Amino acid sequence: MINMIKIATAECFTHGKIGRELHALAQNYNGKIGRKYIKNSQCTDFDYSQLSVTCSLFIPTIEAVKKILNVKNPPEPNTLIKGIKVYDEKGDLKVSKIMAEAVKKLTDCDIAIGTTAGVGRGGITIISDEYEIITTTNVYADLCENNSNSLYSRQEAGIKKTLEIILLFLDNDFEKIKSLENTKVIKK
Repeated sequence: MINMIKIATAECFTHGKIGRELHALAQNYNGKIGRKYIKNSQCTDFDYSQLSVTCSLFIPTIEAVKKILNVKNPPEPNTLIKGIKVYDEKGDLKVSKIMAEAVKKLTDCDIAIGTTAGVGRGGITIISDEYEIITTTNVYADLCENNSNSLYSRQEAGIKKTLEIILLFLDNDFEKIKSLENTKVIKK
């Protein structure tokens, strides 16, 4: 019997696309669904059929953080745009961790991912029972400026970087993860 690795995501600026891509990878989808961001797999030893995406949540608002993720007192956003939480980069890093921890607790998954981005490069946190990986994209954008080109570029960079880290994580290549820009790996 195969021991499945369950993954859950609570995503903001990546719009649930990380979860969608991981699901497509696990299902071995080809064509228009799946592998858009994973052209050449960096992972050599891991059998992707062992992955299962428990859920992939799009959580842009502070209300969703509170009510769906059951976070009692999330940090107050710098501003709100139609309820959408806007933090600076330091706040994004903190809140991405809170979101990852919350979705891990809710789903009892093996790996949880949280993403959020307001002003800056965004925050991405990947949590397992043994590791915590915190990073940003390399693309600056400001949600308050409503510049769809920069917001799209940051989103794409966030999706690609998170997927790269997950594939390296599954292959136990922590040295390569540590070498990525703005990436911190903490062994619990």
